[in-house]
Amino acid sequence: MLPNANPHVPVALFDHPKYWAECYDTSPYLPTSRAEMDALGWDSCDIIIVTGDAYVDHPSFGMAVIGRVLEAQGFRVGIIAQPDWHSKDPFMALGAPNLFFGVAAGNMDSMINRYTADRKTRSDDAYTPGGLAGKRPDRATLVYTHRCREAYPDVPIIIGGIEASLRRIAHFDYWQETVRKSILLDAAADLLLYGNAERAVVEVAHRIASGEPVSSITDVRGTAFIRRDTPPGWMEIDSSRIDQPGKIDRIINPYLNTTEMSECEVEKRNVQWFEYEDPRSKRPDEHKLIFHPRARLDRDTTVIRLPSYEKVSKDKALYAHANRVLHLETNPGNARALVQKHGNIDVWLNPPPIPLTTPEMDFVFGLPYARLPHPSYNGVKIPAYDMIRFSVNIMRGCFGGCTFCSITEHEGRIIQSRSKESIIREVEEIRDKVPGFTGVISDLGGPTANMYRLACKDPKIEAACRKPACVYPDVCHNLNTDHAALKELYREARTLPGIKKILIGSGVRYDLAIKDPEYVKELVTHHVGGYLKIAPEHTESGPLSKMMKPGIGAYDEFKRLFEKYTKEAGKEQYLIPYFIAAHPGTSDEDMLNLALWLKKNGFRADQVQAFYPSPMASATTMYHTDKNPLHKVTYKSEKVATAKSPEQRKLHKAFLRWHDPKNWPLLRKAIAAMGRQELIGDGENQLIPHYKAGEEQLVYEAHRRKNKGGEHQKRTGKAAAPTGKPNAGKPQGGKMLTQHTGLPPKPRANFGSKPKPTSPPKQRGR
Repeated sequence: MLPNANPHVPVALFDHPKYWAECYDTSPYLPTSRAEMDALGWDSCDIIIVTGDAYVDHPSFGMAVIGRVLEAQGFRVGIIAQPDWHSKDPFMALGAPNLFFGVAAGNMDSMINRYTADRKTRSDDAYTPGGLAGKRPDRATLVYTHRCREAYPDVPIIIGGIEASLRRIAHFDYWQETVRKSILLDAAADLLLYGNAERAVVEVAHRIASGEPVSSITDVRGTAFIRRDTPPGWMEIDSSRIDQPGKIDRIINPYLNTTEMSECEVEKRNVQWFEYEDPRSKRPDEHKLIFHPRARLDRDTTVIRLPSYEKVSKDKALYAHANRVLHLETNPGNARALVQKHGNIDVWLNPPPIPLTTPEMDFVFGLPYARLPHPSYNGVKIPAYDMIRFSVNIMRGCFGGCTFCSITEHEGRIIQSRSKESIIREVEEIRDKVPGFTGVISDLGGPTANMYRLACKDPKIEAACRKPACVYPDVCHNLNTDHAALKELYREARTLPGIKKILIGSGVRYDLAIKDPEYVKELVTHHVGGYLKIAPEHTESGPLSKMMKPGIGAYDEFKRLFEKYTKEAGKEQYLIPYFIAAHPGTSDEDMLNLALWLKKNGFRADQVQAFYPSPMASATTMYHTDKNPLHKVTYKSEKVATAKSPEQRKLHKAFLRWHDPKNWPLLRKAIAAMGRQELIGDGENQLIPHYKAGEEQLVYEAHRRKNKGGEHQKRTGKAAAPTGKPNAGKPQGGKMLTQHTGLPPKPRANFGSKPKPTSPPKQRGR
């Protein structure tokens, strides 16, 4: 282990001395069986990774990244992918690891992977060969950890991945409608790594290999562990209560843990405060302000005490308060440790990991991935791999701060970018090595397509900032919005020999894009494959303010630029806007107004999504508590209205699909209840028609077309053949023609005038 006196200057990933030096070569695939271990000359594994996903040796799959990073450190790493969890035997397939088990549920939270937003069981799993469902258990991290413990009781277990990240403190569980303990306790694991864990897992692995007990590893950023006391030299700030107005004595630090009376007295002597002399006084020192010096707390040795699990599970206001405090401590430049009591023990969270530098990102993505699923799957398709096999991840992180999204809680809001040279090398590797490549790169992107190399103009401001987003309510004036590096990357990548097309499949942050119209021109002219997806999410200020999303005006400006440059390029291209139903802060009237906007703009959404309360997200806190953690939480703070009942959630989704006859009866009833009967009729400025004889037949035929196409596709793997009717066969799988399956948007209609006719474009894949 290299010495590192300054915790803010971590050892680079590639500077650690190798554990096994040069004794073992790089594995074609990390072994998944004893036979593969024997072929490599291994008698045992140093580390075994257990994952809920199929093993795909590709940098888009977490187990491959962590496995290859540890292999580069000289460790022998094995993989147990999607084990049968009904007994301990599959967890013993590779024997006992010498150092530890690393357990993760996979690239998705296992509950989100297995259930829809309506809590219905999904019929498939994109991370499983053949897309088969049921290959992982509910709460996979817990189940796998318990089986590992049963198999080898004395082997340390370290949990990680997005499921562990988002459940690292007491959290609301949507599927049980209750607050659960930190997953660290439920899993009975020794250590939890949250966020992108390369830096933490490398340090922990080397320290365990050097003989250090896992129980003593309590100083690594990005980790959570159990302890029973606050260590000497640390100052504890008590944030376990919501401040109440009332008589205020001269309290030195309202957040100080007052049980530590000696520290309290020290703080009283050192705090900065002032005395104001009454100007009416006749004393010689009148009008004088007397300042007393204040001791600055060292953030590296300061911990904030959150309300306990027992309190947040019973008091929704305290839950919202805890969530707000946690999100204020997510910037690695200034975040402090957090601690939360569960019974008589504390779950301690160290500050987030220091982001990877560009050389470190290049190192991680330049490791010798096979870029293919493990050969044991015999070529059976893995849907998630098929989606990304010709794509390149160019960056990590997102400073958008959308409250319904988990990226910030997991990857952080500091953008971590690869070098252009590293990205170009990966494009060339795909061209030369990946079977089936036809010359089209499906994506150069990441969590957001156009945040590559964007950052605060001043690193000191970035390190001190505590804002949850750099683009809300407006784009921060300190944010560099110049897309020059991304435009240069696009231009060089698309001119590579053998590359026919570079598409951008990741979502574009349009409020950033309009700050650089030249980027929009570059994107629209060269990198759109017929459709470009963006996510305004809503049109109304109520839900948008709870999402921390920009107003619809930014979308309108982007649409104007998109259409301008599309016309200049002589192309036929369309925007695909995505919207969320039933998000906290959304009323029935908001959804009605969104439906009217959709009709006015000619959008008929096929794929719609309802708000999904993922663990630890700020919007999930709104859903659970009816409080808004984006502002200071009090017992009397604003109430956030949320659609929770199945009936209201169904109604909100129906508004997004206003054009579907199946939804008309429900919408008629709701619109009438709102007193908006003028919106029912056949006029252009009306949303849905009056009831007409034969409407049931329309519904029946819609179901029949969908079922016929679906059954045909299940039997043959192909879409239903055209029937000879207009537009027949264009939507895949028998779906109705909508904006998401081939129908272009109608021209923007002025109420009272007829839209100009348009012809549908050629069918394009998305």
